[in-house]
Amino acid sequence: MKPIFFTSGDLLADRRADYAEMLFDSGEFKAAADLMGEALARAPDWAAGHFRHGEMLAEAGEVAAALDAWRNVLRLDEMDRLGAALKLELFGALDGLGAVPSAFVETLFDQYAETFDTALVDKLGYRVPELLEEALLRIGKHAFAHAVDLGCGTGLMGERLRAHVSFLEGIDISAEMLKRADDKQIYDRLERADLSALTTLPREADLVTAADVFMYLGSLDRLFAVAGAALAPGALFVFSVEHHAGPEAMVLRPSRRYAHSEAHLRAVMGDAGFEPVLLEKAVIRRDRGEPIEGLVVVAERAGTGAATAKVAITPHRKERPEAH
Repeated sequence: MKPIFFTSGDLLADRRADYAEMLFDSGEFKAAADLMGEALARAPDWAAGHFRHGEMLAEAGEVAAALDAWRNVLRLDEMDRLGAALKLELFGALDGLGAVPSAFVETLFDQYAETFDTALVDKLGYRVPELLEEALLRIGKHAFAHAVDLGCGTGLMGERLRAHVSFLEGIDISAEMLKRADDKQIYDRLERADLSALTTLPREADLVTAADVFMYLGSLDRLFAVAGAALAPGALFVFSVEHHAGPEAMVLRPSRRYAHSEAHLRAVMGDAGFEPVLLEKAVIRRDRGEPIEGLVVVAERAGTGAATAKVAITPHRKERPEAH
């Protein structure tokens, strides 16, 4: 996953960076890294350049220098719009991040909004909305009063939900994604918000979906606690995750997406007052030509009231304004 390659502001530095990319694409990693270093000598405050330099250095086997490059990115951009902290975690230089930086998610999806549907469905064989809809139909759930589509993106899940829902709202961090969802005119309400900072959900919601969202969130305890505290018994939480079979609760993959274990999901759901109605493995998309195994889950809010959720909810970031 390449970062957005913002211009450096220096024409000669940009030209050297372009040549470095050509060398990198031809497998000349050391030469590419050296030339990118020359570009950065002219544009030392170019965060995207330092990020790409780190990737080139890593491919050239110069890991210590790559780590320094990514630390430079964090120094220049504390919001971490390029996801440098995830690179440091992948190389063991940062412990226990447990979450994807929100600014990185927003920047990433703002960048890809225009071509998102075509790239995801046609090129990567993305089928999570179809799988989640089929899961609901298989357990006999055909109609809902109020659904909330978390991480709605351009509305691929909403297109599946619209025929089954009286009132449909979508929430996403990316303004560009929301514009495209709005153009489809399938949502009754759209809101721009950071899921990692969400403090509540509509109490009247009887369905919450999250299609291919949690791999960009990381730790799930807090969001499930929010859902458990807000939703009434009988409400459904339907979602997918990338699956890994190891002993860890979750792992960060080279794609900079998190994969979650089944045991961890069951524990998180249980702590938040949810019981799995359906939980099964499925191929959710392809990545670099390889199938990605995921888990498709339908969870039901159990108990006699929302107060049984065990995880405390502590707001730590202000919600963003509504898209319209």
